[in-house]
Amino acid sequence: QVQLVESGGGLVQPGGSLRLSCAASGFTFSNYAMSWYRQAPGKERELVAYISITGGRTSYADSVKGRFTISRDNAKNTVYLQMNSLKPEDTAVYYCRRNGNIAYWGQGTQVTVSS
Repeated sequence: QVQLVESGGGLVQPGGSLRLSCAASGFTFSNYAMSWYRQAPGKERELVAYISITGGRTSYADSVKGRFTISRDNAKNTVYLQMNSLKPEDTAVYYCRRNGNIAYWGQGTQVTVSS
């Protein structure tokens, strides 16, 4: 069955960095575009970043442009989110999502940015 397992979250000070990973299994990873979303307490889930099948095309929410970088390794069935210059407003649960006619979600990983 399809599984998406996020890791790499944690507590970080403002200005710090984290790299999230999402390990995929149960499907042909290289056939699907992938995305990262986040959901802060009391807010709707929002799209953070998108990456195409080959990784040749990416897009970002305006709030993270220039700070976050999405990438993928199709040989390792993994998508990453490098987050730099983190701000308190980046605090949220981060989810990876398999795009397509049927979307699948991971369980999420908590990112807390606080001093």
